[in-house]
Amino acid sequence: MSSVFNTSRLEGKTALITGASAGIGAATALLFAKTGTNLILLARRADNLAQVKAKAEAIYNEAGKKDAKVVVIEADMQKNEDLDAVLSKTQGLEVDILVNNAGMVKGVEQVGADADIDQMFNTNVRGLIHLTQIFVKEFKKRQTGTIINLGSIAGREPYAGGAIYCATKHALSAFNGALLRELVNTPIRVIEIQPGMVETEFSVVRFRGDKGKADSVYKGLQPLVADDIAEEIVWTASRPPHVNIAQLFVLPVNQASATLNYRSS
Repeated sequence: MSSVFNTSRLEGKTALITGASAGIGAATALLFAKTGTNLILLARRADNLAQVKAKAEAIYNEAGKKDAKVVVIEADMQKNEDLDAVLSKTQGLEVDILVNNAGMVKGVEQVGADADIDQMFNTNVRGLIHLTQIFVKEFKKRQTGTIINLGSIAGREPYAGGAIYCATKHALSAFNGALLRELVNTPIRVIEIQPGMVETEFSVVRFRGDKGKADSVYKGLQPLVADDIAEEIVWTASRPPHVNIAQLFVLPVNQASATLNYRSS
């Protein structure tokens, strides 16, 4: 672990990560595990969550952190009843860091089908806000807490073929900015990470399972990977309590905007 991470600030704390079953969420969980942070992993796919839990526990064991805990919560960000039950399933762990990583995109159609629109807004916006409200109340009671929202370059600039996804990420960015201002009289930190091109299964979902089309998005350049964004998430969480990285925009070196990039032949 690089010295840039002050692990003493994270050891013994608890991070709840949504969308923790794969991609950026799973990578973030494993990096937090290396700092000795307890984990609450939330996602829909129980089998994947079990695999991430096993990997995190192996990291704890190798580091001699026998007291560190991993709690798995199977939940759907689209269902408020699942999110309302989260506090009762933390097995006594008090959450210090909420990482709102869960998010998805369906299709590249112009505007798209109503079912896809509902799924994107319910997951990326409504579910995120609902869960955040639950933990803002808890953080206010304890006068501590860090909220990290995973935004996107799509929340900075819209692009053709991404109308609804861009709308959800613009909404997330607006929510993050408003929440930052609303909590300015508290010690609660509010952070938004905005990645550019990141190669995960995210694009496979966007292209409805067509891996060939998903791979073509990154052809000719080196995109970011899940571990790159996990580093930024854990780094922002590890800053001194009086330091808040309100917004962090992260691109691969050959990307300059949502639609401007350089690809080798």
